[in-house]
Amino acid sequence: MTPSAAGALLGVVLAGGLLLVLSRILVIRRTQLAVRVLPYLRDLPQVGRSSALRIAAVPTSATVGVFGPVLRAAADMVERLLGGAASVRRRLERADIDKSVHDFRIEQVLWGLAAFAVAAAYGVLRELTAPGGAVVSLGVCAVGFVVGVLARDTHLSGQVKARERRILAEFPTVAELLALAVAAGESPVAAVDRVVRRSGGELSADLGRVLADVRTGVPVGAAFDRMAAASGLPLVSRFAQGIAVALERGTPLADVLHAQAADVREAGRRELIEVAARKEVFMMVPVVFLVLPVTILFAFWPGVVGLHLTTP
Repeated sequence: MTPSAAGALLGVVLAGGLLLVLSRILVIRRTQLAVRVLPYLRDLPQVGRSSALRIAAVPTSATVGVFGPVLRAAADMVERLLGGAASVRRRLERADIDKSVHDFRIEQVLWGLAAFAVAAAYGVLRELTAPGGAVVSLGVCAVGFVVGVLARDTHLSGQVKARERRILAEFPTVAELLALAVAAGESPVAAVDRVVRRSGGELSADLGRVLADVRTGVPVGAAFDRMAAASGLPLVSRFAQGIAVALERGTPLADVLHAQAADVREAGRRELIEVAARKEVFMMVPVVFLVLPVTILFAFWPGVVGLHLTTP
């Protein structure tokens, strides 16, 4: 490509970018419909005098105004290609991330663009040192974008597993605290309130949401049933269902909580034994490849040296 053609191409690209920025700025500067209509509704009761009902123009940054529609369109494309909105929504709830599926898709696009930028920078450096691999660089950039999009999904799964591990670590203590509070004569709601105020963690946050539902008028059993449905852990689901059944049928709640805490501790011990059994082969690697050769060397090396000294 000649320098004049390259300059013309860069000029066209720059002009297109400036036109896009100018068009978005003009759209952003338009007065919102609510602001235009609100002066004609001042005679309605409380409209315009209440701070909760007062509508004001929210300033929007130029970056969001210019790149927001592009990112939303890319997020919609990723959603159409990957699908699984129900699975993503479920994992967002299990990870306790207050985002919609569309926001998560936008994050995936941003992760893909970051990986694309890294791959593009590598391709530019490679072209400067060894020209001739433009097609390969484009392929690497495309692969980088796909890897970035999938990496965000994998990171979400990792966030879910990390939160579930924290919940399992907190569960026996929280269950014992609830059992002690109930055995001391407090009601289940008061016991949950005491535990939520005295503790912190992922399970306490879930119990806090249950307490908020109860205080808004939801029955205690229904609130715990909702917690059981939202949880992805069988132990927590059994815990919530056990409390709901105990409240409905009049079963001693303290005994139920003590039994469930003991079950969780036993499950943790079994999991630890299973992990140790799976890691047994890896534990033998340093013994076989490090300790054993050194022992054999120490055992046979003096004999080898002695043979060399005694042979003529």
